[in-house]
Amino acid sequence: MRSRLLQLALWLLLGGSLPGADRFSVATYNVENYLEGPVPHRTAKSPAAKARVCDTLLLLRPDVVAFQEMGSTNAFLELRSSLLAAGLDYPHWEHISGRDTNIHVAVLSRFPIVARRPHTNDNFLLNDHRFRVSRGFAELDIQVTPQFQFTLLAVHLKSKRPVPEADQAELREQEALLLREKVDAHLKAKPNAPLLVLGDFNDTREAKPVRIVIGRGRGALTDLRPEEATRTAPDAPFQRLGTNVTWTYFYNREDTYSRFDYVLATHNLASRVVREQTCVFALPWWREASDHRPVMATFAVD
Repeated sequence: MRSRLLQLALWLLLGGSLPGADRFSVATYNVENYLEGPVPHRTAKSPAAKARVCDTLLLLRPDVVAFQEMGSTNAFLELRSSLLAAGLDYPHWEHISGRDTNIHVAVLSRFPIVARRPHTNDNFLLNDHRFRVSRGFAELDIQVTPQFQFTLLAVHLKSKRPVPEADQAELREQEALLLREKVDAHLKAKPNAPLLVLGDFNDTREAKPVRIVIGRGRGALTDLRPEEATRTAPDAPFQRLGTNVTWTYFYNREDTYSRFDYVLATHNLASRVVREQTCVFALPWWREASDHRPVMATFAVD
């Protein structure tokens, strides 16, 4: 009893609110150049497009959301302030920088972040050249209730865009190998601690980078594979739009729809998934906000 009271006191001190919810939700969203202003090879989002990102999140209302293609800290905090003004408060956040100085991985959370392990300098050798992971990996321990904590690994792997230095697919594969090392380290150090790996992997389910991250055998992660759903109000139930519709990314040049955004979980967390509140979020204006659609998974605490 005393231990639980101490856990509750620490959680409140870190900024948690009194527990009551029996579920929590975690989303990933590539917000396509959410920048303060234009940078080389990237066009900043218009105010109207930024407003649509905000509208999307106000309907989805995840408890934790990881972003890819987020701009500077100023751009990130602008979005956070816009959400707060509309009634959606995320008091806890993380923003990391890898080799790419223009777009970043970032996280907003309703729950206290009790540990941060940013991986921003990981590198690998490819064809006798040393490369650094483009966007890094954000690793956080998040305290949902005094008794329940999970680890989040938010990522954005190398895009399919060709670069002169090396083959883009080989770069993405090497980043995936480093990410898998983080997963294995977590499983070895804390085999019973729930882990969620999510983000934009920039590849399809059977591609080698995705298979590497998922892994095999006892250490394999579960691909939650959410399907398309929508809703018309924040408190409305999700409505399925069709079975087996899972695409998250639209590539305009080739007119293709692909699943590039994933939510992977350890078995002890996957067993808690609440399917009716887990989805690829579909809205009429999705393309006004981004070339990706957000993906959200909901889990039972007890």
